[in-house]
Amino acid sequence: MSSERAPLSAEAMLASSADAVIGIDGELRVTFWNPAAERMFGWSADEVLGGELPIIPQELRPEYGAVLEQVRAGTPLTIFTRRLRRDGTALDVRVSTGCVYDDRGRHNGWVLVLYPREKEAQAQASAMERARLVRRLTDVVADINTDLSLKSVLDRIISSLTELTGADAGGFVLLDENRVRLVSLTHLSDELYGVSAPLETSLFGELLRSGKSVLLANSDTRSLEDLVWADLPGLHTIALCVSNAQGRPYGALYALYSRRRVGHVELELLELLAEHAGVAIGNAMAYEELKLQRARERAVADSSADGIAVLDFSGKVRKWNRSAAELTGYSFEEVEGKHPPFPIPAAHGEPVKHKNDGGRWLEILMARIPSTDEWVVDFRDITAQKALEEEREFFLASTGHELRTPVTVIQGYAAMLSRKGERLGPAGRQEASEIILDRARALAKLVERLRLGSDVASGEMTLDRVPFDLAELLGQSVAAFRPLAERQELVLDSEGPLWTVGDPLVTGMVMDQLLENSLKFSPDGGEVRVTVEEDGEDSLTIHVQDEGVGIDPGDEERIFERFFQSGERGDRRGYGGLGIGLYIVRQLVREQGGEVTAHRLERGTRMRITLPRHRGEEVEFGVGPEDTSVRGRVPGPSSA
Repeated sequence: MSSERAPLSAEAMLASSADAVIGIDGELRVTFWNPAAERMFGWSADEVLGGELPIIPQELRPEYGAVLEQVRAGTPLTIFTRRLRRDGTALDVRVSTGCVYDDRGRHNGWVLVLYPREKEAQAQASAMERARLVRRLTDVVADINTDLSLKSVLDRIISSLTELTGADAGGFVLLDENRVRLVSLTHLSDELYGVSAPLETSLFGELLRSGKSVLLANSDTRSLEDLVWADLPGLHTIALCVSNAQGRPYGALYALYSRRRVGHVELELLELLAEHAGVAIGNAMAYEELKLQRARERAVADSSADGIAVLDFSGKVRKWNRSAAELTGYSFEEVEGKHPPFPIPAAHGEPVKHKNDGGRWLEILMARIPSTDEWVVDFRDITAQKALEEEREFFLASTGHELRTPVTVIQGYAAMLSRKGERLGPAGRQEASEIILDRARALAKLVERLRLGSDVASGEMTLDRVPFDLAELLGQSVAAFRPLAERQELVLDSEGPLWTVGDPLVTGMVMDQLLENSLKFSPDGGEVRVTVEEDGEDSLTIHVQDEGVGIDPGDEERIFERFFQSGERGDRRGYGGLGIGLYIVRQLVREQGGEVTAHRLERGTRMRITLPRHRGEEVEFGVGPEDTSVRGRVPGPSSA
């Protein structure tokens, strides 16, 4: 204790007691009468000191004497009885009586402490109510903790605020950097939802600066101009408490009072609610973050072009993304809890290639998650890659087959000329030279066809676009092929002139390929008919129809793929070829603004080509009308 201050005397402390304290000497005279006794019974100290105690009713004097005697025997005693006020009214009180001893331990009198039974009942009722509210708080907290939605948690906290603290309204204010924002409310106008204010000038800011956990503000000492004041008529007190989440201030609970007064019990419950709210908010925030993380993972998985599956330790499906369903044709509901509909790699890093029932080729990889004892399976569509591999193998085999015959002939006749040239004579050498030349031309044509196919596929080929007479060009093409039609009858139906716009050289190459095909695939003869006619006002249509071996049903589009040959036409022993002619034809026709299609007939095939019609107007392809020669690029397969 500081030496500058005198110790508190017993008399001073008794004088400040909230309970009535009365001293009685051995002669039953009043020796001490504190201010609380004066307030309770109405007599001043001057009126009662030195005399008998005036508050004892006549009928209770025996009780009073018996209590004093029992206490003097050494046992303090508390009883509930009745005493008189100065105005004659009775007061039910609790009286605690004890002995007073002198320095030698001898009995020297009694001390009586009196407390109104009315306040006793109020205290008991208050204690019972507090116990009820604490039990209710426990139930509320348990109910709040069952909800993991952050907004729902805040709404539940605020809805229970008025019940627990007796507030007339309430709200939860969120700390958002240097501002505060009302994010949940009860018994206030919904228009206040989302209202914000600077942290510096708010009650919340004052509370944070004070370092305390609770702030009580009333209209007697300050203006209650905060986020929620204006909507509650008669507002006189605001109690607010910081709610910490994950170790930092997250927000504050506001309890608003307009009718009743706030006491220590209400403040205690507000602080307890804020403390429990912080835990619930922290849990909800963690759950929201987990949901967000899972949503991100799900979005990544669902946006992946690869199929992704998660298998449990027994190899059964637990997760299955959208691409997995698209690649396999099985939805998550169909595969959940089952083994995936494809083989699993034997070990990590050993991919498996599998063709499923839908005709797709899948490459399947797998990796283990050690922490969960699960497996992540990644599988991608490699159908195009497999097709490319097959095309490559087919191209090598086809090219080898096509090159072998002319090269073998050239090599054989060249060797014969080298070894036996003198013995063959002029006629024999001439014949050998012509055969070598013929096969060399065939070889050059094959190589040119391969180069053209490569240029078309890579988009490197260029062509002109000029007006020309299509009927005249068809006549030239048919005339060139008539000497080659040994068994077939080659017929042209056209009424010219019919003008189109394009590259006449390229169009001639297209017709050469179609006529060559018609003759080659009509080994038993028959008619090959070429017709051209107007197809409306904007296009011209060419038909090349034969009576040959035809194409298989369903292959009408596939024959335009690289290296594909349909049915009997694909038998290289009888027909040969690389299977890229029609692929080149379609690309060249489309580059000129037209289209080519194949149609299966009862006997033979009809090829249909459409080209844009030209009526003599200026030709413009992004340049001036005086320039009718426009260079373009032939698109690769992706643009075809």
